[in-house]
Amino acid sequence: MTYNLLKGKKGIIFGALNDMSIAWKVAERAHEEGASFVLTNTPVSIRMGEIHKLAEACNAPVIPADATSTEDLENLIRQAMEHFGGKFDFILHSIGMSLNVRKGRTYDDLDYAYLMKTLDISAISFHKVLQTARKLDAINDWGSVVALSYVAAQRTLYGYNDMADAKSMLESIARSFGYIYGRDKKIRVNTISQSPTLTTAGSGVKGIDALMDFTDRMSPLGNASADECADYCITLFSDLTKKVTMQNLFHDGGFSNMGMSYKAMNMYNKGLDNFQLTD
Repeated sequence: MTYNLLKGKKGIIFGALNDMSIAWKVAERAHEEGASFVLTNTPVSIRMGEIHKLAEACNAPVIPADATSTEDLENLIRQAMEHFGGKFDFILHSIGMSLNVRKGRTYDDLDYAYLMKTLDISAISFHKVLQTARKLDAINDWGSVVALSYVAAQRTLYGYNDMADAKSMLESIARSFGYIYGRDKKIRVNTISQSPTLTTAGSGVKGIDALMDFTDRMSPLGNASADECADYCITLFSDLTKKVTMQNLFHDGGFSNMGMSYKAMNMYNKGLDNFQLTD
């Protein structure tokens, strides 16, 4: 069901790779709700992915940009404003990558050059997007900027590694820049802390299936899907949330407030019984 929540609104969506991407789902929902937008990703991701298929379905231009490059971001935002004939209303930042995770480096044996890349790609790029947009006065008053985060910013989860540091920084940037952008332009800046989601990037994380099973058992409402995350993003881009800013909003079925659930306890007890029988 559609509600025309974004009728007449314009934006930029970072990070759509293929139909497993949350950014892809957000683009589809934004299109359904009446928005027009520019799609962007790095040149290599555009070559490797299927973004042009999404662009065709949504009648959206694709403008390559490396979000760690202020020069690329300036070019992207200027081209977007030219395409729209002026300012736009929303941005989705759905970007994250860790070479330490990809290379199997544990948190107590980080490659610091990789760490700096993790922080730049996954967090500092968010500041660069915000700063560039503000300098170019690109976003309409009462616009909305959303970045995707994860509960590992607050809690230690095995294997998430230096991405946890990046997500903590990402959420801090949303608060710090959210104050400035809100004060000056009434622009909202928020992060969404999403359930673990089986995206292309997520599927490469060791133990993702077990983690998703655990969080689903722990959450009273179960894991939030990529489609449901897209729905939530749409509400934050809409005028229904005009006074929501500087927040990290948990979209995880209640997982972030749980200690132990009935389902998880039952699974733990079964595992303990099996262990004792074979010990």
